[in-house]
Amino acid sequence: MTVGTKSVLYGAHCFLLHPLLVAWGWTRLYGFPWDPRLWFAFALHDVGYLGRTDMDGPDGEQHVVLGARIMGVLFGPEWEDECLRHSRYWSRRIGRPISRLCLADKLAFALAPAWLYLPMARTTGELAEYMARSRERQAGDNGFTEQELRSIRSAAPREWLRGLQSYTLRWVDRNRDQWVAFQPESGVGHVRGNENQALRLR
Repeated sequence: MTVGTKSVLYGAHCFLLHPLLVAWGWTRLYGFPWDPRLWFAFALHDVGYLGRTDMDGPDGEQHVVLGARIMGVLFGPEWEDECLRHSRYWSRRIGRPISRLCLADKLAFALAPAWLYLPMARTTGELAEYMARSRERQAGDNGFTEQELRSIRSAAPREWLRGLQSYTLRWVDRNRDQWVAFQPESGVGHVRGNENQALRLR
C-alpha cells in the first residue's frame, strides 16, 4: 500500500477526519459552508493521493487532478477550478492564484491537534517526509520567525508541528484577503477582496 493511499485511509488526509477539519477552517474564514457542493469539495479535493508514492514530491504534487476532475463532472468548471487551485504548488504551476479551498485546507492543518495529527502522520510514514520537506523549503522562505525556524529544524515532532502550524496560521492570515472567483465566460479567475479582520485562533 502506498503512502498516499495510507494517508487517505487513516493518515493526515483521512477521508473521515480531514474533510471535517477543512470545513472547520472554511467556517473560521468564510462562515458555515451551507452549500452542499462545498462538502463534496472538502471530501474529494485530496482523493488523488490514492496510489501516490510520495506526498510532497513529483508524484504527490499531481494529487489535485483526480478530485478536481470529479468535481468538474459533478458540478462544472467552477468547482473543478476551485479544487485544482487548493494546492499552492499547482496554482504556481498553472500561473493562477490560490483558491478559497486552499486557505481552508491550510488552516485545517494549523487547527489539527497534535495528539491527533502526529500519530496519524507517523503511522503512515508521512511525518518523516513532511519534516524533511519543510526543512528544505524553509531555507528559501523569509516568512518564518526565528522561533518558527528553530521549531521546524527540531527533531522532535511536536516541536516541529508547533513551528509549522504557527507559520501556517500567519500565512493564511496574510493571504486571506485575496481569493479568486471563477468566470465561466472566460475560464479564468478574478481577484476578490474581503474586509475580514485578522484571524483570532488562539
